[in-house]
Amino acid sequence: MIARIQEIIILLLALTAIANAGEQVSYAPSKVVYDISTPDPEALGHIFDRVNMLQNVYQNDPFEASIVLVIHEGAIPLFSAKDKAIQRELMQRARGLSMGEIIKFRVCKASAAMQGFKKNDLQDFVLMVPMADAEIVKLQQEGYAYLR
Repeated sequence: MIARIQEIIILLLALTAIANAGEQVSYAPSKVVYDISTPDPEALGHIFDRVNMLQNVYQNDPFEASIVLVIHEGAIPLFSAKDKAIQRELMQRARGLSMGEIIKFRVCKASAAMQGFKKNDLQDFVLMVPMADAEIVKLQQEGYAYLR
């Protein structure tokens, strides 16, 4: 509930900033890949805020928009399925984002294995891909813009 209220406040602030800019700006829905490796829960939360705002700007249009978060390196432990209080709210937010039409989470299988994680050790809403770098390159070849 608190996370949802924070999302609404951030969206209202973003809309207010646009309205106060004095000009009408619109963005066409697009395809975006986020490269996520931060082990910092707060930094990951900020990325989720940006992803949520972008989803709203794109009006959650499943025909024209797609947002993929590729998780690797230090970010993988944050997606552990083991119940840790520090990440519980963060993963509830991530799960909520994944329930929309356009946001997908992909975890690097190679990086996860090097850290001792298997598929069933991670959140059930993530898809494992063989290698983060190769996945990002593939998505860029498919027209996804790269964001970090």
